[in-house]
Amino acid sequence: MVVDMSLREKKAAKKKEEILRSASLVIARNGYKNATMEDIAAELLMTKGSLYYYFKNKEELLYKCHELILSCAMERLEELFLENLSAREKMQRAIKVHLDIVIQEKEVFNLIGKPEQIFSEENIVKVFQKRDEYAGIFDRIIDEGVARGEFIIDQKKMARMMILGAANWVQVWYSSEGQYGKDELEEIYAKYLLKILL
Repeated sequence: MVVDMSLREKKAAKKKEEILRSASLVIARNGYKNATMEDIAAELLMTKGSLYYYFKNKEELLYKCHELILSCAMERLEELFLENLSAREKMQRAIKVHLDIVIQEKEVFNLIGKPEQIFSEENIVKVFQKRDEYAGIFDRIIDEGVARGEFIIDQKKMARMMILGAANWVQVWYSSEGQYGKDELEEIYAKYLLKILL
């Protein structure tokens, strides 16, 4: 009986992730304000009623979608932090990871920007907490760099805010049809934003 429950839970979790991935595509295509439960259900060839079986409303779906994307990004950054690399190399790679998420998951990542316009008070607290945990990985890389003498800065938090702020701005103007491809853009940004810490 325990095995059956576990299998059912695994199937439900897998289905939820599938829904969230599809929701991300719909949000990327339509924007989060225009993405409807009907659109997301259609993307999955589900009925709207079936979608409500997994998520009670659009806000919960959007929150879980945001949480999934940010958790995946944090997982990538945590793995990077544990690698045997210089703090400079870690920061360059972390900036590239951040830009990758900002560009690839533009609409979902935007949910971090002004959560009070989308989420209830209960979810806002969790969004801010997750956002602080995400930024905290960058803080740890900076702390490590300062401790090793690789970075020479007094205002560590301000430096991190400048790096992430500049990287976040990319989504405003970046186009895959523009002068620079994503990989080239990430290289350029990582090179110049790193200088803030040197």
